Amino acid sequence: MYIRGRRQRRRRWQIQAEEDQNGSTALKGKTKGLPCEQDDNSQAGKRVRYSGPDLPEDILRHIHSLMPLRDAACAACVSHAFLHSWRCHPNLIFNSKEFCFKKEYANGWNFCSKINHILSNHSGIGVKIFRLEFWGLSKYDANHYLKSWLQVAVTPGIEELTLMLFKVKRMYKLRCSLLSIGVRDSIQKLQLGFCAFHPTAELGPFRSLINLHLHTVRITEDELGCLLSNSFTLQRLELTWCNQIICLNIPCVLLHLSSLKVFVWERLKLIESKAPNLSNLSLHGKQVKLILGETLKLKRIDMSHSNLVSHARANFPASMPNLETLAISSCHEMINTPLLPTKFLYLKHLAISLHGWMLSPSYDYFSLVSFLDASPSLETLVLNLSQVHMQQESIFKDPTSHLRQMPEHPLDHLKSVKITGFSSAKSLVELTCHIVKNAASLECLTLDAFYGFRCADKKSNRCYVINEDLSEPPRALLAIRRYIEDKVPCTVKLNVVEPCSRCHAKEWVYVALMLLFTMDAYMALIR
Repeated sequence: MYIRGRRQRRRRWQIQAEEDQNGSTALKGKTKGLPCEQDDNSQAGKRVRYSGPDLPEDILRHIHSLMPLRDAACAACVSHAFLHSWRCHPNLIFNSKEFCFKKEYANGWNFCSKINHILSNHSGIGVKIFRLEFWGLSKYDANHYLKSWLQVAVTPGIEELTLMLFKVKRMYKLRCSLLSIGVRDSIQKLQLGFCAFHPTAELGPFRSLINLHLHTVRITEDELGCLLSNSFTLQRLELTWCNQIICLNIPCVLLHLSSLKVFVWERLKLIESKAPNLSNLSLHGKQVKLILGETLKLKRIDMSHSNLVSHARANFPASMPNLETLAISSCHEMINTPLLPTKFLYLKHLAISLHGWMLSPSYDYFSLVSFLDASPSLETLVLNLSQVHMQQESIFKDPTSHLRQMPEHPLDHLKSVKITGFSSAKSLVELTCHIVKNAASLECLTLDAFYGFRCADKKSNRCYVINEDLSEPPRALLAIRRYIEDKVPCTVKLNVVEPCSRCHAKEWVYVALMLLFTMDAYMALIR
């Protein structure tokens, strides 16, 4: 048996050797890293290449350019046609998600060596997208590589340059000389993060730049002014935590700028925009002084800061009369929304988020009727309400008290309403009843007593609830059953989102039964 087994193994080895010698077998098994890291003339053994389909070269290059970088490398390993186009692959996207194994995520040397191998074999011709994203590589200094990489990739004809160098050991300084006339004529998207950039007036114009995003970039007000003044075609501008800027000035020469997004940093005091065609404004963070030279074309606003809801109702209708979409978020709302005669005549979509960590216990949700009365064209309403502990007066505190009512004000166009974080607050029940009564065209009403992350969203293995009071969601469901459900017309689809059956059903069902028994006993007693 033993001798026979040895003979069989020896025979298999002879057959395998003959096949390898004749070149009839392809490379088997996967190698670590990118498949094309070995050279064509590697001494490890001969590699059989497929010549590829009989298609014109430009079509093959286009097909190859549509592949993700890793797949493109694999194709180049087995096809001569794809190998040729690999050396001038137009889309060079390097990040840990698309490029590295998990075990190499924190290994900066492996990450850089792979990039260096690819770029050292790249012709530097035809690059359209160069995207380099370092995340979590804080123990490795890649600055000595970056200069040579950018010289290869950033050439005339490039359309997108993204450098996100988060947690690098030493901040990289992007040289203006890299942005030659040919580069400035072709580049359409420039995205820089966690680096230094110091443009001057001598840099020259960017003739095709459409999208500019600076994230934690070391740049001064004057330098940003030079950059913007030379970007006549700019359409979208996003700035995040550029801490050296105190006053942000958007020049009037940006005739095509339609979208401005700012994540406000601590030192920023003023935002002044003279761009005449701004239609989309997004501001998040602390409140700063905002001066807008032209507001008639503003169609969408997305803002978040303290006491914003009452401020928006009091000031936005007059200064921004043509708004169509308004999304506002406040985490320290202390003042009820005032009833005012001014109108949002064209507002179609309204989203209001109230975070209750500092929400006043006396805050009246019913005061949000002011927005409904001021928006005759409103089609969708979304309310996101979160509180660790519900502090407003519950509808069950005095079940015999009557619900307040406002004079009838038809909401002729309102079709969809969604309230997340619905509670048993009396003022919230009153607001919901008002909507049901006045929205004759209402098609869908969604009431969700849950606020947080659901396990069904695949963000966690278990639901994460903002509200620490487990008795509140059952009270909210009971309030819907007692005070709202019967008022909803049969033509309206009512969606009541109940507790997750996997994470919280047992504990919430117990609390709900106790509440139901207590309420029924109380109502029987007062009768």
